[in-house]
Amino acid sequence: MQAQEKTTAQGQLVIIGGAEDKEGDCQILREFARQSGGSNARIVIMTVATGLPGEVGEQYTRIFDRMGAEDVRVVDTSRREDGDDPRALEILREATGVFFTGGDQRRITDNLKGTEIDRLLHDRYMKEGLVIGGTSAGAAMMPDMMIAEGEPQTNPRLEVAEMEEGMAFLPGVVVDQHFAERGRLGRLLSAVVQQPVVLGFGIDENTAIVVSQDAFTVVGQGSITVVDVSKLAHSNLSQSLKDEPLALCGAILHILPDGYRFDLKKREPIWEEG
Repeated sequence: MQAQEKTTAQGQLVIIGGAEDKEGDCQILREFARQSGGSNARIVIMTVATGLPGEVGEQYTRIFDRMGAEDVRVVDTSRREDGDDPRALEILREATGVFFTGGDQRRITDNLKGTEIDRLLHDRYMKEGLVIGGTSAGAAMMPDMMIAEGEPQTNPRLEVAEMEEGMAFLPGVVVDQHFAERGRLGRLLSAVVQQPVVLGFGIDENTAIVVSQDAFTVVGQGSITVVDVSKLAHSNLSQSLKDEPLALCGAILHILPDGYRFDLKKREPIWEEG
C-alpha cells in the first residue's frame, strides 16, 4: 500500500486595528472565536505585549467564556526564557486559536521570536489550520518587518517610522493599527517605501482583516486603507534626508469597509456587483 501524501492546511489570521468592541455585540472577537472552532474552540490568550497580564488575560477570558468557547487559557511569557516553557508549549499544542493582546509589539518579538513557542505557532499555522489573532501591538507584529514605533504624521518622512523584525505570520507587507483615529497615513507610507514590499495595510480601530490563503476579508466598524506602491512613477527616496518630506507619485490607495475583500496575489479589491 502506498503511503498517503501529507497535506497541509494553512490557518487564518485575524488582524485587528485595536480598541475592538468588548462590551456590545463583539463582532470581531466573535469572528475570531468562530474561526477558531465556535463552541469547540480552544483559545489561548497571549498576554506577552501588555504590562498588565493578569487584568488583560482575565478580561479576554471572560469574553470568550461568555461566547461559549470550549476552553480558554492564558499564557504569559513575560521573560525570554518563558518562550521555551514546556507547560506553555503543551497548552499551545492543544489550541485551535491563539490571540495576542495589545501593549508593546517589541515585547512580543523580544520574548518570543526564535523561541520554541515561535516555531510551534508557525508550524501549526502553516500545517494544522491554527487561527492566530492579534489586536493593536498583536497586529503590528504580524509582518516580517514591523513598525516598532513612530509618530503619526501627515507628511511621510524617513524618520517617521522605525522598523524592526516582526513575527512573520504575514510576510511581505506592512501593517499599521489605530489608523484613521491617530492619523497614520504618513507613517504607513514611510514604512512601506523603506521596505522591499509594495503593500501596506492601515487598520482602523474596531476593524479587522481575516486573512485566509491569498485574500483577506474586512470585518468591523471602520475601514482598511490599502497602500500599493508597486507602480510608483517617481519617488525621491534615494535623495531624501531622514527629516525631509518624501515625494511619492503613482501610489494606489484602496479604502475597504466591512464585507469587502482583497486579493493579496493580484493586489486587487474584490466586490460584488449590483
